[in-house]
Amino acid sequence: MDDIIIRKANIKDLASLLEFEQGIIKAERPFDPTLADDPISYYDLKELIASDTAEILVGEHKGKLIASGYANIKQAKSYLDHKRFSYLGFMYTDPNYRGKGLNRRIVDGLKEWSFEKGVKEIRLTVYEENIGAIKAYEKVGFKNHLIEMRIED
Repeated sequence: MDDIIIRKANIKDLASLLEFEQGIIKAERPFDPTLADDPISYYDLKELIASDTAEILVGEHKGKLIASGYANIKQAKSYLDHKRFSYLGFMYTDPNYRGKGLNRRIVDGLKEWSFEKGVKEIRLTVYEENIGAIKAYEKVGFKNHLIEMRIED
């Protein structure tokens, strides 16, 4: 869709972004038995919008927000070969717009922003059982790196 624009989020987008966040939580809840009962929130979206070390991008179609993602620059562990990395998250696409390359456009924009900030290492986390998300990330070049494991009583 040629009339979809990718742009930097602003505070006026907050209501839609909060809805996206709840959509992400709803989609991820089946993969994570450790999530607290609703209502929960993953992100401080106001802080991310205002931050110099984070960038939220949104997809917009005819004035309606339809996709999002963020990059947040973080300090790497001292033993790694890079000092900083961009952590990607908040990846959401309205179900009516999935399969149209929006995830790729958002990721490409976040990669470009990261590179402009001098950050070359880009990471994200995804639930191992979330096969759809894994395939989407593999399509844009991500590779499996670590598996986090847990045990419970």
